[in-house]
Amino acid sequence: MRILVEDALAEFPTKQVKIETPCGVYDGVQTLPPTEICAVSIMRSGDALLEAVREVEPACKVGKILIQRNESSRNKQAMLFYTKLPENIEKMFVLLLDPMLATGGSAMLAMKVLCQDFSVDPKKIIFCNMICAPEGLRCLSRAYPMVRIVTTVVDEKLNNEKYILPGLGDFGDRFYNT
Repeated sequence: MRILVEDALAEFPTKQVKIETPCGVYDGVQTLPPTEICAVSIMRSGDALLEAVREVEPACKVGKILIQRNESSRNKQAMLFYTKLPENIEKMFVLLLDPMLATGGSAMLAMKVLCQDFSVDPKKIIFCNMICAPEGLRCLSRAYPMVRIVTTVVDEKLNNEKYILPGLGDFGDRFYNT
């Protein structure tokens, strides 16, 4: 997860700078100040990735969005329960965290909250996750083409129950041993 988070953070804008070293001037790269980055966790499984973000960039701001799938619905519709984001998030770069992207429902609802309710520019959002289904990738990229997606793997497909195949089951349950 740490390597994934480091790769995702490296996607944010940088600027060229001259760095004075004991051996001379070096053409370097300066990253965003951590106070301009907000890591937004789609709770609860997104908190696992948030731990990795806090190890890499402990000074970044943190936001939380609680979204759960309605397991009894046919389409496993996403439902929003809670949002807590820092002031001025619309001025920040956002790292949206959720380890699994299956149907895209949770990610789409989180994007709606960020972009419509809190006026975050989609170009300033990176969606960081570990395992994707092609269906979720298509859904999210069609609706928000300016959002960059950083993932480790795209699995085969969704099954009839809308779970990723081969997948790994419920990420939060596995990570938190529940």
